[in-house]
Parts: sequence; C-alpha cells; structure tokens
Amino acid sequence: MPENMKFELTILGCNSAIPANNRFPTAQVLNVRGQLYLIDCGEGTQIRLRDNRIRRSRINQIFISHLHGDHIFGLIGVLSSYGLNGRKERLHIYCPPHLDEIINIQLKYTGHPLPYPIEFHITDPEKNQLIFEDKVVEVYTIPLTHRIPTQGFLFIEKRQSDSMIPQKIKAYNIPFKEIQSIKDGNDWVNSNGETVTHSELTTPAPKSRSYAFCSDTMYNESIVSIIEGADLLYHESTFLHSELEFAIKTKHSTSLQAATIAQKAKVGKLILGHYSSRYVELDKLLDEAKSVFPNTELGLEGKRFEVKMSKNK
Repeated sequence: MPENMKFELTILGCNSAIPANNRFPTAQVLNVRGQLYLIDCGEGTQIRLRDNRIRRSRINQIFISHLHGDHIFGLIGVLSSYGLNGRKERLHIYCPPHLDEIINIQLKYTGHPLPYPIEFHITDPEKNQLIFEDKVVEVYTIPLTHRIPTQGFLFIEKRQSDSMIPQKIKAYNIPFKEIQSIKDGNDWVNSNGETVTHSELTTPAPKSRSYAFCSDTMYNESIVSIIEGADLLYHESTFLHSELEFAIKTKHSTSLQAATIAQKAKVGKLILGHYSSRYVELDKLLDEAKSVFPNTELGLEGKRFEVKMSKNK
C-alpha cells in the first residue's frame, strides 16, 4: 500500500517488566498515511526502531501511557540519539505528570543538553479527552486502571475528502476553484442557477480507521464505550486466566479478559501483548483469548498489523 494510504501498527516491544525470552518491553509505532507516532518507549526501543528500518527522524510525537520503567526506560536513549544525530525540530511528548521532571534531571546530570526543543504536553489520565490532532489523525486518552495513573490512546484517522468524478467535471464544466468545496461536501450551483448535488458529483471517501492502545490495566468495562468499533485493539494480556488472583493484585489483565473487552467493544481485531516473563511460549495465551474472540493475534516484535482502506457504506 502506498505510504500516504497506510494505517499500520508495528510492534517494537511486547514484554512486561523486563527484557526476557528475546522480547523487549512495550513500544510501538503507528503509521497513519505516512505520519509516524511512537507509543510508549521501553528499554531497547531505539534498537528495535533500527531493526525494523523505522527512521527516528520521522517521529515528531511520542505518547507515553504511564511512568513504570518498562514503558519509559528507553526514552532517554531515543532523545539522546536524536541530539547526537543533529535533530533541530521540536519534539512533542504527551504524558502523565512528572515525566518532564524525570527526563530533565537525567539531562541535567549527564551533561548532554539537547540541541532541539522538547515540549511536554501533560495529560490527565483520569479523563477521556482529545490531546492531539494534525492533518491525518485525532488522538484521545483512554482512562485505565493500574497501580499508578495510566492512560491508553485512541487514534482515529481523520476523514478524507470525497473524490470528484472526472466525467462530471467535464460534463458540467466545473471550474477548478470550485472542486475543493464540492469534495468537502458542498453542492454546486451552475451559471444557470441550477443545483447539482454533492452526491452526484463525487464518490465517498474511504472509511476512517482507528486504533486503541490499552496497556497497562486491569479488567475495566468502562473503556468499552470509548473504544467501541475500533479496527485494531491492543489490550495487555499479562497473564493466563488461571493467574487471575495475581492479575487483580498487580492490576493487570488476563488474555481471557482482554478478549472479553474486545468482544464487548465489537472491535475488528485484538492484539495481545505485555506478556509476563514466566511465559516462554505464548500459544496458551493466544488460545485462551481466541476461545472468546476468534480474531485475535499475538503482538510479537517486528510484527505489523495493517488496516486496509474500505469504502464508506
């Protein structure tokens, strides 16, 4: 698929707590029509960016779910490498309170000031709200339930303009200056005062695509209404359901619970991740989830999940 049409998630790290079993902690990159967004930044993120041939320089927004080390310990390395590679562009980081303090004290005592500005956008993890938008996407926070303030992120692709039907432009002799207005949804009035409807002149734009990132969290049905209908859902699945008691104690989820959320939210596909290091093999986690929500896949490092364009009905 051409870069300007992509909606693709790349898993950079999928383990919980520590690097183990050839798995790194949480990090992902979402590509929306050529714009790259880094989601969490566990240890080893810049190594995985290199391994997956993803250019750091194309990332201008980083989204951090919470301040546990397995989600932020790779960040100072990424930021430092930006500086060593001569970055000048402003970098935006969307995060819960106090991440700016953590990063600034690291920079202060390592003696390596950065040659580019960082803007920290401090969020409220308890609220579902719009925190970022650009020309291709809107990003909303998803309040999660964990041991410290934690948020997920919902990425919703902005609707593209409808496409003009070339034959109609010629048939009605439509001036070029009117085309964008028609594509944006307006009817056209010709020189005789006759109205030609938008629907007659255009074909509908593709359906907007969406991705919901939910890690770390215990089972929480209140998020269902926020993520309902998402094309992709990443939901942490740290434990098998046989470890439910420990999952509750640590405020994590089981794979069966992740699948239950996916089922209730009627999402397109569920991606598992944030696996406990006790599991060398992950097949049992996948089987457990698929027993509830069949369209489930393991989130594995280097794996890419693409949502193809589809027509609006």
